[in-house]
Amino acid sequence: MFRKIFQDHPESVGETYGQHFQSAFGFGTAMVAGGIKCLIHGLLPTVFTTSGSDVVRTLHRRMVTHRHRDDQQGD
Repeated sequence: MFRKIFQDHPESVGETYGQHFQSAFGFGTAMVAGGIKCLIHGLLPTVFTTSGSDVVRTLHRRMVTHRHRDDQQGD
C-alpha cells in the first residue's frame, strides 16, 4: 500500500518521491501564479499580456518535451 501511494507513480516518471514532490509543487505554484496573472489580465488587459501563455509553454516544455516516462498512460 505504501509503495503504491508514494513510489509507483514517481518511479514511472523516473523520479524519487522527493523529486516528484518538488516537481509537482513547482508546477502547482507556477499554475496558480499564472492563473492569478490571467485573472488580473482579464480585469486590466494591458498588464500580464503574455504571462498565461508563457506559463503554459514553460510547463509544457518541462512536462512533455523534457520528461521521459516509463509508462505512457499518464494521469
